[in-house]
Amino acid sequence: MLKKLANRVYYMPHYSETDRPTLGLICGDSYSLIVDSGNSPAHAADFLKSVEKMDIPPVKFVVITHWHWDHIFGMKTMDILTISHKETKRKLEYLKTLKWDDSSLDARVETGEEIEFCRDMIKREMPTRDHLELKVPEITFDHKIEIDLGGITCVVEHVGGVHAQDSSIIYIPDEKIMFLGDCIYQDFYSGEWSYDLVELIILLEKIKKYDVNCYVTGHQDPKTSEEIWSFFGDLISIGEIVGKEVTLEKAVTKFSDVRKTNPNEEQLEYIQNFIFGNQKKAKL
Repeated sequence: MLKKLANRVYYMPHYSETDRPTLGLICGDSYSLIVDSGNSPAHAADFLKSVEKMDIPPVKFVVITHWHWDHIFGMKTMDILTISHKETKRKLEYLKTLKWDDSSLDARVETGEEIEFCRDMIKREMPTRDHLELKVPEITFDHKIEIDLGGITCVVEHVGGVHAQDSSIIYIPDEKIMFLGDCIYQDFYSGEWSYDLVELIILLEKIKKYDVNCYVTGHQDPKTSEEIWSFFGDLISIGEIVGKEVTLEKAVTKFSDVRKTNPNEEQLEYIQNFIFGNQKKAKL
């Protein structure tokens, strides 16, 4: 079932058991637009079945936030005019050349091209992948594109970030809602999950320029502006405390000295993320 965020905006919640991300629906007077296509043909079909029950204008577009499997494997099933950043298209053109059977997935994990988490989730969501066919977006943009659905406009902007360099956000000015995709998350494709403080600050500046009341992320429940910027504030603060440290012990000591308390489990995870980011930079 789709949940209503505003008069013209709906979403299907994420499902962590098989890493199904949040999917969005934006309805104009003339057309409707879907945000991301799902992590499998079944995920896309479930979404479309819910949409078919709604009295809305026809769906004309699908916007892809970034190239990761869980956001693109449903594109062929949706079979709707698809829009993405030009780098997303380039990535998908490559993904179309790959095989997705168990042995091929396992081999790519061995070489480091794929990660275990994604391999395992792909197998869980799609035990067999004989039916899987990937699609490449028909329309691409470089920096930003505006889509008029009739009475409501969607602004799609490339923002990048360490999670996926091709990441784009979808902003609906009339409703003050933003779909973030996964752009705020860690880099998990190059070793240990990590953040880079400089890259994170640049990303947040791009997001902050928009007037938003509600943020929709790929793998969490929607957040109010107050909730998400409180989180970002703490995350940036942790990154600043860690500084250029590359050892957990020194970083935790600095955190305890500044905050006058020991980090909780979540804060410790973010400390580690910034440390791993520093370690990656030190190796360059």
